[in-house]
Amino acid sequence: MNCNYFSTCASCTLYDKTYDEQLNYKIQREKTRFENFTNIEFDIIKSSEKNFRNRAEFRIWWEKDEKNDKDILFYAMNDFNKEILQVDECQMVSSTISNLMPKILNELQSDMILSFRLFAIEFLSSSTNDILVSLIYHKKLEQDWADLAKKIETKLNIKIIGRSRKQKIVLSDDFINETLNIENKDFFFAYEENGFTQPNTAVNVQMIEWVLQNTSTSQKDLCELYCGGGNFTIPLSTKFRKVLATEISKTSIKSALRNCNLNDITNIEFIRMSAEDFVQALNKVRDFNRLKNIDLNSYNFETIFMDPPRSGLDDTTRNLAKNFENIIYISCNPETLHRDLEELTKTHKIVKFALFDQFAFTEHIESGVLLKKL
Repeated sequence: MNCNYFSTCASCTLYDKTYDEQLNYKIQREKTRFENFTNIEFDIIKSSEKNFRNRAEFRIWWEKDEKNDKDILFYAMNDFNKEILQVDECQMVSSTISNLMPKILNELQSDMILSFRLFAIEFLSSSTNDILVSLIYHKKLEQDWADLAKKIETKLNIKIIGRSRKQKIVLSDDFINETLNIENKDFFFAYEENGFTQPNTAVNVQMIEWVLQNTSTSQKDLCELYCGGGNFTIPLSTKFRKVLATEISKTSIKSALRNCNLNDITNIEFIRMSAEDFVQALNKVRDFNRLKNIDLNSYNFETIFMDPPRSGLDDTTRNLAKNFENIIYISCNPETLHRDLEELTKTHKIVKFALFDQFAFTEHIESGVLLKKL
């Protein structure tokens, strides 16, 4: 990728390296970080060099055109000094988003009702070219805005949501439809606006496949913490007798249930509760009303799957994980993963380690670790 904004836009911090150079830099950094735990060869999941992000957000900036005596809208990012940088493209975003960016800006520019006090635009796209655009304003949105936005939605064949403080206007749907082909089988997902989704679709598919390829089919059960919208849960359910999955976000649980129905999956039970509360329920420390219809004693857990936030695991959850024969840990923060492995490797051995390059040309990289009980 050779972006016009390398060295100025702060989104890409490793702009001075080729893709292979920046990836090798991250690989060597993580091998050094984890060398006290293992010297096994890491599996490396590479990203495409460009058009890999299916989710993006841009500020909107106004600039006075003195020649034509009017204000013009621009997309904007932060530069390395945290100042506004006007951009007219982004090579990281999916081709669907990239093609739409100038078209929708031109439509919004044409009417003050649409453009006035527009603050930001969020894009969410799928590999099937379904796309959702959230227009974020610093003003109350009235019916005349909805009427004009609906015309753009129809003209550009997209889905539009208008947002302002304490206001959300959905013109058609607040989700996009996605189909992921995983190990030659199609899985169907609905990704909701404001819900968490993996930003790099191609790497996400390979992450799921890596987990599946390293998970043996079992007649026992899977416990999953931080399940989100079922991104891993639904494909993993094909490997186990039953799955019990937890998630604190109401939006994510709603998505997970919908995605379960889309795939005709019947062996998963989703619980909306924190990982910490679930551990207390599992250990019979407390009773929870939301578990009244779930028989925890009917589960015969063998494997635990965890994909926690950047903060990693808390002490209670780490201790719970030690009771399982197999641990699958997906991490978005190598620092907290290293901290958690200090404890987990007291009872388990690392048998597989992978790096997933979801965010090319940045310092960020994600990890996957499989551990078996000693």
